[in-house]
Amino acid sequence: MKYVYGPIPSRRLGKSLGVSPIPKKACNFSCVYCQVGRTDMMMNSRRTFFPLEEIINELEQVLKLNENLDVISVVGEGEPTLYLQLGKLIDEIHRISDKPVAVITNSALLYDPQVQTEIGKADIVLPTLDAYDEASFRKINRPHGSLEFKKVLEGLIEFSHSFQGELWLEIMLMKDINDDLSSLEKYQEILKKIKYNRLYLNTPVRPPAELNINVVSEERMNEAVKLLGGTSISSLSSGCFFSEIKDDYEAILSIIKRHPMNQHEIEGFLKSRKTQNIDSIIQELKNDESIETVNYKGFITFRVK
Repeated sequence: MKYVYGPIPSRRLGKSLGVSPIPKKACNFSCVYCQVGRTDMMMNSRRTFFPLEEIINELEQVLKLNENLDVISVVGEGEPTLYLQLGKLIDEIHRISDKPVAVITNSALLYDPQVQTEIGKADIVLPTLDAYDEASFRKINRPHGSLEFKKVLEGLIEFSHSFQGELWLEIMLMKDINDDLSSLEKYQEILKKIKYNRLYLNTPVRPPAELNINVVSEERMNEAVKLLGGTSISSLSSGCFFSEIKDDYEAILSIIKRHPMNQHEIEGFLKSRKTQNIDSIIQELKNDESIETVNYKGFITFRVK
Protein backbone atom coordinates (compact mmCIF):
# COMPACT_ATOMS: atom_id res chain seq x y z
CA MET A 1 0.00 0.00 0.00
CA LYS A 2 1.29 3.44 -0.94
CA TYR A 3 -0.90 5.76 1.13
CA VAL A 4 -2.72 3.66 3.76
CA TYR A 5 -1.18 1.69 6.61
CA GLY A 6 -2.25 -0.14 9.73
CA PRO A 7 -4.34 -0.09 11.76
CA ILE A 8 -1.60 0.64 14.28
CA PRO A 9 -2.08 0.86 18.04
CA SER A 10 -2.35 4.45 19.23
CA ARG A 11 -2.35 5.21 22.94
CA ARG A 12 -4.58 8.21 22.26
CA LEU A 13 -6.78 7.01 19.41
CA GLY A 14 -7.05 3.23 19.81
CA LYS A 15 -6.88 1.23 16.56
CA SER A 16 -5.87 3.89 14.07
CA LEU A 17 -5.85 3.40 10.29
CA GLY A 18 -3.27 5.80 8.89
CA VAL A 19 -3.58 7.82 5.69
CA SER A 20 -0.43 9.54 4.46
CA PRO A 21 -1.00 12.15 1.71
CA ILE A 22 2.58 13.44 1.67
CA PRO A 23 6.00 12.08 0.62
CA LYS A 24 8.53 10.73 3.07
CA LYS A 25 9.84 13.42 5.46
CA ALA A 26 8.14 16.34 3.71
CA CYS A 27 7.73 18.83 6.53
CA ASN A 28 8.12 22.43 7.66
CA PHE A 29 9.80 21.29 10.89
CA SER A 30 12.84 19.13 11.54
CA CYS A 31 12.17 18.36 15.19
CA VAL A 32 15.06 17.07 17.26
CA TYR A 33 12.85 14.28 18.63
CA CYS A 34 11.21 13.13 15.36
CA GLN A 35 10.88 9.35 15.22
CA VAL A 36 11.27 9.20 11.43
CA GLY A 37 14.57 11.11 11.50
CA ARG A 38 15.69 14.45 10.12
CA THR A 39 13.53 16.17 7.50
CA ASP A 40 14.73 15.55 3.94
CA MET A 41 12.14 17.76 2.18
CA MET A 42 11.98 21.00 4.16
CA MET A 43 9.19 23.16 2.75
CA ASN A 44 6.40 25.49 3.80
CA SER A 45 4.31 25.65 0.63
CA ARG A 46 1.27 23.43 0.16
CA ARG A 47 1.14 21.02 -2.78
CA THR A 48 -0.98 18.21 -4.19
CA PHE A 49 1.76 15.63 -3.84
CA PHE A 50 -0.45 12.67 -4.82
CA PRO A 51 -3.80 12.44 -6.66
CA LEU A 52 -6.71 12.50 -4.24
CA GLU A 53 -8.53 9.79 -6.23
CA GLU A 54 -5.62 7.36 -5.79
CA ILE A 55 -5.57 7.87 -2.02
CA ILE A 56 -9.31 7.34 -1.67
CA ASN A 57 -9.34 4.29 -3.95
CA GLU A 58 -6.66 2.65 -1.85
CA LEU A 59 -8.48 3.54 1.37
CA GLU A 60 -11.70 2.01 0.03
CA GLN A 61 -9.88 -1.22 -0.70
CA VAL A 62 -8.46 -1.40 2.82
CA LEU A 63 -11.79 -0.59 4.47
CA LYS A 64 -13.43 -3.49 2.62
CA LEU A 65 -10.93 -5.85 4.24
CA ASN A 66 -10.84 -4.37 7.71
CA GLU A 67 -13.61 -2.55 9.54
CA ASN A 68 -12.17 -3.32 12.98
CA LEU A 69 -10.75 0.10 13.72
CA ASP A 70 -11.54 3.10 15.89
CA VAL A 71 -10.42 6.07 13.82
CA ILE A 72 -8.94 7.08 10.48
CA SER A 73 -5.92 9.31 11.01
CA VAL A 74 -4.48 11.69 8.43
CA VAL A 75 -0.83 11.73 9.38
CA GLY A 76 2.20 10.09 7.78
CA GLU A 77 5.90 10.80 7.49
CA GLY A 78 5.77 14.59 7.62
CA GLU A 79 3.24 17.41 8.01
CA PRO A 80 -0.21 16.54 6.55
CA THR A 81 -1.44 20.16 6.32
CA LEU A 82 1.08 20.61 3.51
CA TYR A 83 -1.28 18.53 1.35
CA LEU A 84 -3.17 21.08 -0.73
CA GLN A 85 -6.35 18.99 -0.93
CA LEU A 86 -6.58 18.18 2.78
CA GLY A 87 -10.14 19.48 3.06
CA LYS A 88 -11.34 17.38 0.10
CA LEU A 89 -9.49 14.37 1.52
CA ILE A 90 -11.33 14.66 4.83
CA ASP A 91 -14.66 15.10 3.00
CA GLU A 92 -14.01 11.95 0.97
CA ILE A 93 -13.06 9.93 4.04
CA HIS A 94 -16.32 10.98 5.68
CA ARG A 95 -18.16 9.95 2.52
CA ILE A 96 -16.86 6.38 2.50
CA SER A 97 -16.61 5.73 6.24
CA ASP A 98 -18.52 6.53 9.40
CA LYS A 99 -15.35 6.35 11.51
CA PRO A 100 -14.14 9.61 13.06
CA VAL A 101 -11.36 11.38 11.17
CA ALA A 102 -8.35 12.65 13.10
CA VAL A 103 -5.57 14.89 11.82
CA ILE A 104 -2.21 14.99 13.61
CA THR A 105 -0.41 18.27 12.94
CA ASN A 106 2.63 20.19 14.12
CA SER A 107 0.45 23.37 14.21
CA ALA A 108 2.80 25.27 11.89
CA LEU A 109 0.19 26.25 9.28
CA LEU A 110 -2.78 26.87 11.57
CA TYR A 111 -2.30 30.61 11.04
CA ASP A 112 -3.51 30.09 7.45
CA PRO A 113 -7.32 30.67 7.23
CA GLN A 114 -7.61 28.11 4.42
CA VAL A 115 -5.83 25.47 6.49
CA GLN A 116 -8.09 26.29 9.44
CA THR A 117 -11.16 25.75 7.25
CA GLU A 118 -9.90 22.48 5.79
CA ILE A 119 -8.59 20.87 8.98
CA GLY A 120 -11.74 22.09 10.73
CA LYS A 121 -13.65 19.40 8.81
CA ALA A 122 -11.98 16.71 10.96
CA ASP A 123 -13.62 15.22 14.04
CA ILE A 124 -10.41 15.31 16.08
CA VAL A 125 -7.37 17.53 15.61
CA LEU A 126 -4.18 16.71 17.50
CA PRO A 127 -1.80 19.69 17.35
CA THR A 128 1.59 19.83 19.04
CA LEU A 129 2.97 22.65 21.17
CA ASP A 130 6.62 21.92 21.89
CA ALA A 131 7.99 25.44 22.28
CA TYR A 132 7.11 28.43 24.43
CA ASP A 133 9.15 31.19 22.73
CA GLU A 134 11.19 31.84 19.60
CA ALA A 135 14.43 30.43 21.05
CA SER A 136 12.88 27.14 22.15
CA PHE A 137 11.01 26.97 18.81
CA ARG A 138 14.30 27.13 16.91
CA LYS A 139 16.01 24.68 19.28
CA ILE A 140 13.28 22.02 19.43
CA ASN A 141 11.32 22.24 16.18
CA ARG A 142 14.03 23.65 13.88
CA PRO A 143 11.35 25.17 11.61
CA HIS A 144 11.38 26.36 8.02
CA GLY A 145 13.04 29.78 7.87
CA SER A 146 9.79 31.55 7.00
CA LEU A 147 8.06 30.48 10.23
CA GLU A 148 7.95 32.52 13.42
CA PHE A 149 6.84 31.21 16.80
CA LYS A 150 4.52 34.12 17.53
CA LYS A 151 2.61 33.63 14.28
CA VAL A 152 2.37 29.85 14.77
CA LEU A 153 1.12 30.21 18.35
CA GLU A 154 -1.44 32.85 17.37
CA GLY A 155 -2.73 30.49 14.68
CA LEU A 156 -3.08 27.64 17.16
CA ILE A 157 -4.91 29.85 19.65
CA GLU A 158 -7.27 31.23 17.00
CA PHE A 159 -8.04 27.80 15.57
CA SER A 160 -8.66 26.31 19.02
CA HIS A 161 -11.47 28.80 19.64
CA SER A 162 -13.18 28.28 16.28
CA PHE A 163 -12.86 24.50 15.91
CA GLN A 164 -16.11 22.63 16.55
CA GLY A 165 -14.60 19.18 17.06
CA GLU A 166 -12.29 17.69 19.68
CA LEU A 167 -8.90 19.35 20.08
CA TRP A 168 -6.29 17.16 21.79
CA LEU A 169 -3.10 19.10 22.44
CA GLU A 170 0.29 17.47 22.95
CA ILE A 171 3.55 18.74 24.46
CA MET A 172 6.75 16.75 23.95
CA LEU A 173 8.98 17.06 27.02
CA MET A 174 12.71 16.31 26.86
CA LYS A 175 15.25 16.09 29.63
CA ASP A 176 17.26 19.28 30.19
CA ILE A 177 15.61 20.99 27.21
CA ASN A 178 12.07 21.95 28.20
CA ASP A 179 11.29 20.01 31.38
CA ASP A 180 12.57 22.51 33.96
CA LEU A 181 10.18 24.45 36.18
CA SER A 182 10.69 27.69 34.26
CA SER A 183 9.70 26.03 30.98
CA LEU A 184 6.69 24.34 32.52
CA GLU A 185 5.47 27.64 33.94
CA LYS A 186 5.74 29.22 30.48
CA TYR A 187 3.65 26.41 29.02
CA GLN A 188 1.17 26.97 31.83
CA GLU A 189 0.67 30.59 30.79
CA ILE A 190 0.27 29.71 27.11
CA LEU A 191 -2.25 26.95 27.85
CA LYS A 192 -4.56 29.53 29.45
CA LYS A 193 -5.05 31.03 25.98
CA ILE A 194 -5.82 27.78 24.16
CA LYS A 195 -9.20 26.04 24.13
CA TYR A 196 -8.60 22.30 24.20
CA ASN A 197 -10.45 19.16 25.27
CA ARG A 198 -7.43 17.11 26.27
CA LEU A 199 -3.77 17.75 27.01
CA TYR A 200 -1.25 14.95 26.55
CA LEU A 201 2.31 15.13 27.83
CA ASN A 202 4.78 12.97 25.95
CA THR A 203 8.49 12.18 25.99
CA PRO A 204 10.57 10.48 23.25
CA VAL A 205 10.21 6.72 23.68
CA ARG A 206 11.38 5.86 20.15
CA PRO A 207 14.78 6.79 18.68
CA PRO A 208 14.73 10.55 17.99
CA ALA A 209 16.34 12.36 15.08
CA GLU A 210 19.13 13.48 17.39
CA LEU A 211 20.39 10.76 19.72
CA ASN A 212 21.40 13.19 22.48
CA ILE A 213 17.70 13.72 23.17
CA ASN A 214 16.58 11.98 26.36
CA VAL A 215 13.31 11.10 28.07
CA VAL A 216 12.25 12.98 31.16
CA SER A 217 12.28 11.17 34.49
CA GLU A 218 9.07 9.72 35.86
CA GLU A 219 9.30 12.17 38.76
CA ARG A 220 9.59 15.17 36.42
CA MET A 221 6.75 13.90 34.25
CA ASN A 222 4.54 13.60 37.32
CA GLU A 223 5.43 17.18 38.27
CA ALA A 224 4.51 18.36 34.76
CA VAL A 225 1.19 16.48 34.90
CA LYS A 226 0.40 18.09 38.23
CA LEU A 227 1.34 21.59 37.12
CA LEU A 228 -0.20 21.56 33.64
CA GLY A 229 -3.16 19.31 34.36
CA GLY A 230 -2.51 16.96 31.46
CA THR A 231 -2.22 13.21 31.00
CA SER A 232 1.07 11.41 30.53
CA ILE A 233 0.89 9.35 27.33
CA SER A 234 3.11 6.73 28.94
CA SER A 235 0.25 5.98 31.35
CA LEU A 236 -2.03 4.96 28.47
CA SER A 237 -2.23 1.39 27.22
CA SER A 238 -1.43 0.36 23.66
CA GLY A 239 -2.76 -2.50 21.53
CA CYS A 240 -1.37 -4.54 18.64
CA PHE A 241 -0.24 -3.64 15.13
CA PHE A 242 -2.18 -4.90 12.10
CA SER A 243 -1.67 -5.06 8.35
CA GLU A 244 -3.83 -6.49 5.58
CA ILE A 245 -0.67 -7.29 3.56
CA LYS A 246 -0.24 -11.07 3.48
CA ASP A 247 3.54 -11.20 3.17
CA ASP A 248 5.00 -10.78 6.69
CA TYR A 249 8.11 -8.90 5.63
CA GLU A 250 6.24 -6.51 3.33
CA ALA A 251 3.68 -5.94 6.08
CA ILE A 252 6.42 -4.85 8.49
CA LEU A 253 7.97 -2.56 5.87
CA SER A 254 4.60 -0.89 5.23
CA ILE A 255 4.33 -0.04 8.94
CA ILE A 256 7.89 1.04 9.77
CA LYS A 257 7.94 3.33 6.75
CA ARG A 258 5.71 5.67 8.80
CA HIS A 259 5.85 4.26 12.33
CA PRO A 260 9.15 2.80 13.62
CA MET A 261 8.79 -0.45 15.56
CA ASN A 262 11.12 -2.00 18.09
CA GLN A 263 12.02 -5.68 18.07
CA HIS A 264 9.48 -6.59 20.76
CA GLU A 265 6.67 -4.90 18.82
CA ILE A 266 7.66 -6.72 15.62
CA GLU A 267 7.79 -10.04 17.43
CA GLY A 268 4.34 -9.42 18.92
CA PHE A 269 3.00 -8.40 15.52
CA LEU A 270 4.35 -11.57 13.89
CA LYS A 271 3.05 -13.79 16.68
CA SER A 272 -0.43 -12.31 16.18
CA ARG A 273 -0.16 -13.44 12.53
CA LYS A 274 0.98 -16.93 13.68
CA THR A 275 4.30 -16.50 11.85
CA GLN A 276 6.73 -19.40 12.30
CA ASN A 277 10.05 -17.93 11.11
CA ILE A 278 10.18 -14.85 13.37
CA ASP A 279 13.93 -15.01 14.04
CA SER A 280 14.79 -15.16 10.33
CA ILE A 281 12.55 -12.17 9.59
CA ILE A 282 14.20 -10.14 12.36
CA GLN A 283 17.61 -11.05 10.93
CA GLU A 284 16.48 -10.10 7.41
CA LEU A 285 15.44 -6.70 8.74
CA LYS A 286 18.86 -6.23 10.33
CA ASN A 287 20.55 -7.09 7.01
CA ASP A 288 18.30 -4.87 4.87
CA GLU A 289 20.34 -1.84 3.72
CA SER A 290 17.18 0.25 3.31
CA ILE A 291 16.41 -0.11 7.02
CA GLU A 292 18.11 1.71 9.87
CA THR A 293 18.48 -0.12 13.19
CA VAL A 294 18.88 2.07 16.25
CA ASN A 295 19.71 0.88 19.75
CA TYR A 296 17.86 3.35 21.96
CA LYS A 297 17.23 2.91 25.67
CA GLY A 298 18.07 -0.78 25.44
CA PHE A 299 15.61 -1.49 22.59
CA ILE A 300 16.53 -2.16 18.97
CA THR A 301 14.20 -0.08 16.81
CA PHE A 302 13.75 -0.46 13.06
CA ARG A 303 12.87 2.43 10.75
CA VAL A 304 13.22 3.05 7.02
CA LYS A 305 16.18 5.25 6.08
